[in-house]
Amino acid sequence: MSPTTTSLRSLSFSLYASSNSTPISTPIEARQLLSSCNRFYGLSSSSSSSSLTTSSLIGNLVFSSRNQSLSVKVQALAAETEQPKWWERKAGPNMIDITSAEQFLNALKDAGDRLVIVDFYGTWCGSCRAMFPKLCKTAKEHPDILFLKVNFDENKSLCKSLNVKVLPYFHFYRGADGQVESFSCSLAKFQKLREAIERHNVGSISNISSSASEKVEDSSE
Repeated sequence: MSPTTTSLRSLSFSLYASSNSTPISTPIEARQLLSSCNRFYGLSSSSSSSSLTTSSLIGNLVFSSRNQSLSVKVQALAAETEQPKWWERKAGPNMIDITSAEQFLNALKDAGDRLVIVDFYGTWCGSCRAMFPKLCKTAKEHPDILFLKVNFDENKSLCKSLNVKVLPYFHFYRGADGQVESFSCSLAKFQKLREAIERHNVGSISNISSSASEKVEDSSE
């Protein structure tokens, strides 16, 4: 018989009732208590033959439970932080984030005769955030138009040179004509942006389809 078995058999506990300090007369051997813990937590009988005492076993179980809880919280936090911020979302390949003046000029140059709409925004701007979903929808409806997003705080020198003083603000560019229009716009006045697209995107397939769709809706009303 091993020393561990002998010590477990000789070891006993006296449990006290919660109502008074009188000890319960019947002692409970450590092996019996350990066996009960094993059955409750689904451990095999071989585990009871290890050198762990009852207190260390329960301590390990509590520590494991805390670790699992912490792991779940960390995973939930990681999943939340992985979600893109509202200004990081893109409507498609025709929506590009501008990070420098050089990139901005190259984008205008590479666009050729395509209509280019530049959205100047701020991550802290409530109006910018409110109208952004509609802007993304418009970009999807007009895949022939290039949409450039310029973060005001990250491109202050560029915005200053372009005389951008309020947000959200929009610039319209088209080929050799250069800048054809600029204005401030909010969600309540989003129709202003749609009308500007109709004026400057003449001849494009998406604009013709959009105009035809609007006329059908007007006639049905």
